[in-house]
Amino acid sequence: MKLYHGSNIPVETPRILTALHTADFGTGFYTTSSLSQAKRWSRVKARRRRKGQPSVTMFEFDIIKASVELEIKKFDSANEDWLDFIVSNRTGMYKGEKYDLVVGPVADDDAITVLDDYMSGAYPKEIALQLLEPQNLKDQYTFLTKKSLGYISLIGVEYFEI
Repeated sequence: MKLYHGSNIPVETPRILTALHTADFGTGFYTTSSLSQAKRWSRVKARRRRKGQPSVTMFEFDIIKASVELEIKKFDSANEDWLDFIVSNRTGMYKGEKYDLVVGPVADDDAITVLDDYMSGAYPKEIALQLLEPQNLKDQYTFLTKKSLGYISLIGVEYFEI
């Protein structure tokens, strides 16, 4: 299966970046199966960082082998478990089971607004879940361990204009 990583620089050798410790699924290397999502993210990163060029690094992911050999947490939708997991990671409070790979919906810009409002106490979990339900959230495959990175191999890099 193909996975994509969008950034302001090509990432031919993936690493687990500790700077992402409060991201959706914690410290890891984030990818998606959506080329359009990766392109959008590459442009966002280049604008925010004011350097580099939007680029999407493409990988082949051995999902069959990984499914047998890795500890994987998969969220099929933006449900209550997903929301709890995201909030605990974004607040740096996650103390649960350790996984090699986490797969599930990505909290895009609209979803982040809902998450931020929920985390600030603006409304209860049930309302947050109702607001997230109609959103067409893309996926993210987050590699959380060095071991998990061994299941992806570089295909190539594409560059884009901002």
